[in-house]
Amino acid sequence: MTSSASPTQASQKSRLRMIVLQALVFSLFVTLFARLYYLQVVSGDEYHAQAAAQSVREIVVQPQRGLIVDDMGRPLVTNRTSWVVSLDRSVLDKMTDDVREKLVERLAAEVDVRAKRIERQLISCGDAGSVVGLCWNGSPFQPVPVAKDVDQSVALRILEQPEDFPAVVVDQQTVRSYPEPFGINLAHVLGYLSPITEDELDAAEDGGDRSVNGASAVGRAGVEKQYDRWLRGMPGYRSVAVDSMGRVLGDDGEVESQPGDTLVTSIDAKVQGVVEQQLEDAIAVARSEFDSVTGKNYVADSGAVVVLEADTGRVVAMASQPTYDPGVWVGGITKKQLSRLYSERAGTPLLGRATQGQFAPGSTWKPFMTAGALTNGYDRDTLLNCSSYLSVGNRDFKNYESGAYGYITFAKALEVSCNTFFYRVGLDFWQRYGSDVADVDARDPLVQKAKDFGFGRETGIDLPGEASGRIADRKWKRAYFESQKDYYCELSSKPQDDETSDFVYLFAREFCVEGFAYRAGDAVNFAIGQGDTIVTPLQLARAYAAIANGGTLYAPRIGKAIVGPDGHVIRRIAPKKVGTVHVPDRVIGYIDEALKGVTRQGTMAWRMGGFPLDEVVIRSKTGSAEVYGKQSTSWVASYSDDYVVVMMVSQGGTGSGTSGPAVRAIWEALYGITGEDVRPGDAAIPGTVPPAALPSFRRDGSILPPAREDQ
Repeated sequence: MTSSASPTQASQKSRLRMIVLQALVFSLFVTLFARLYYLQVVSGDEYHAQAAAQSVREIVVQPQRGLIVDDMGRPLVTNRTSWVVSLDRSVLDKMTDDVREKLVERLAAEVDVRAKRIERQLISCGDAGSVVGLCWNGSPFQPVPVAKDVDQSVALRILEQPEDFPAVVVDQQTVRSYPEPFGINLAHVLGYLSPITEDELDAAEDGGDRSVNGASAVGRAGVEKQYDRWLRGMPGYRSVAVDSMGRVLGDDGEVESQPGDTLVTSIDAKVQGVVEQQLEDAIAVARSEFDSVTGKNYVADSGAVVVLEADTGRVVAMASQPTYDPGVWVGGITKKQLSRLYSERAGTPLLGRATQGQFAPGSTWKPFMTAGALTNGYDRDTLLNCSSYLSVGNRDFKNYESGAYGYITFAKALEVSCNTFFYRVGLDFWQRYGSDVADVDARDPLVQKAKDFGFGRETGIDLPGEASGRIADRKWKRAYFESQKDYYCELSSKPQDDETSDFVYLFAREFCVEGFAYRAGDAVNFAIGQGDTIVTPLQLARAYAAIANGGTLYAPRIGKAIVGPDGHVIRRIAPKKVGTVHVPDRVIGYIDEALKGVTRQGTMAWRMGGFPLDEVVIRSKTGSAEVYGKQSTSWVASYSDDYVVVMMVSQGGTGSGTSGPAVRAIWEALYGITGEDVRPGDAAIPGTVPPAALPSFRRDGSILPPAREDQ
């Protein structure tokens, strides 16, 4: 029989349960109050800051990019105000798809931009559907620019009809402008800007660089790229309060942007204007003249001119053809425009021939070969036969620019540009040191001297994308053979088809067997600047400057100084010496006198008649480089005590014939020459030589020419 609990025991259990429940409730309240105390008192400041951060967003204020000016303070690149139309995505996102679509279409019609393009511009880079070059890299709270350089009437019409264009923001921003003093182009020197890429932005952020942001435009070529970090300035930031829906409620503070620094260049706009015009005229004249070798007019597909200070390596002027308008990048370039800039049919306008074009130097090469010979066993009294041709192996190597002169000196050979004279020099060194065609380490004094003068490597100019040229010596030929032998051996192993010419098929068979061999023909071609050796016009100008200044090689410089927004000089960019040519003064002096002879009675003389050579001494060397399958390349390399002037026209004919008149006109502008009169006051640069001082930058924004010591 089981007994039940007494009433007393039941009451005790009930009270015990109540006590436990009360204790549990009390502990929960204690925990809650402790947590509230922690959140509101202990961590209150931290959470308050986080809440404020969620309601305040930063909008980037882009800085005004620095100016680029010439040596006299003339603006080459400035800034101008542009109407920009943007879309606020935080407002767009609140619209229905139908309303948004109609708004975009209405805006597209106003600003003449396709609606599809606008939609692509609104996508953040990295999101699904984003297109590189169109997607938005900037802040998600910043209006996205969808049309730049909008006509003022269009901008005002949109502003006057806000009810028809909700989410559309219209304001004025600064963009690059090109004043073109003296009508100059200078595109390949100045370069251009384009929006920063996602990878570039990530790299900048990883490196702690706050000078760029998702909406930045950065330099892509020329000095715009080379000196980008100075020119770009530092962005500012405007804080705006937003509500929980992301709508802007008002300003909450601003950090002003810092304008970029000014780049003072060594370019003289007046000289540049003369150089560009003379290059353009020379090409036009060449295209109107008949080439008896090919039976058609000269193509004259490209050209370049370089003017350097002989004693410093500074670039006074540099022009290339074909060229382009750097202004096409302002406001965004179209696919059609970009396609043309890269088009071979249009002449690849983006390629700057002065620093990136590579051409056989022809007879302008001979002074450096003379230096190699006179420092390796030959002397100034050496006489060699300038015959009409020289037989090497089973081939006759002929004179092209001169006739037969019999036994002559190096000076006379330079004066009349005798090929066979230099053929004999190249053949002699090959027979003495390099008749083993497979020996890639054989001594070659001519190759070594070409390297001493800086050929085969970049000059180090302060421009991106410079080409290195090529010295086609034994090591290069071996490397080229190793890289191409499989292709040519396969081609020669098959029966000849209709698409393969006899020449190509025969070449493939010979190359497959002995394409590595450096033969006598290679050596004699090298001695006159033919064959596979190529140089840039800038390399040639730098090497002639070394003859002019006694043997110093400089890294050419365009930048002269960096000046802050307040006008103080931040940094002077000094000439940079990068090497010394090991040639005795007596040899340099001998070459110098010989090149005077080229101007007075040699191959350039017929273009210099009446020029006051007793007052302004010009040394020169002409060249007509043969190119397989093309017309010859016209060259004139020249220098005075102050300057070096080099001109090249690809497929332009003879050196003095095509380039001669233009080079003379440039010299006349540099020294203020009219007829036989030298008038320094008429010179393109006041005082005839570039100023040592910098332009003066005043507080009111005006720029004054540099003061001269002689004034």
